[in-house]
Amino acid sequence: MTAKIDLALSLEAKAIVALAFRNGFIEELHAGKPCPVCAENGEYSRISDEEMKKIIKSAVNKVYSLLWQRANDSSAYLKSVAFGLRYTERWDDPEV
Repeated sequence: MTAKIDLALSLEAKAIVALAFRNGFIEELHAGKPCPVCAENGEYSRISDEEMKKIIKSAVNKVYSLLWQRANDSSAYLKSVAFGLRYTERWDDPEV
């Protein structure tokens, strides 16, 4: 039996991911040119340790900010989520 998706929670999750990852440092990496040698070869790492650290730090900072807003400034949080949802229109729903 598959669990039913909570639509509001799904939308909130997508918005947070858009704000924390898609609009973070990882977008800078994604915007660059693909490696002509290793782009299609999954055996090679395409993200350095330093880049991974920047990705995670950026995401943690943004998620913290969003959670702080949710707890302390619900109006700002709702505006942030609405902004994040602008990027997620064609994203798949989460799988449970």
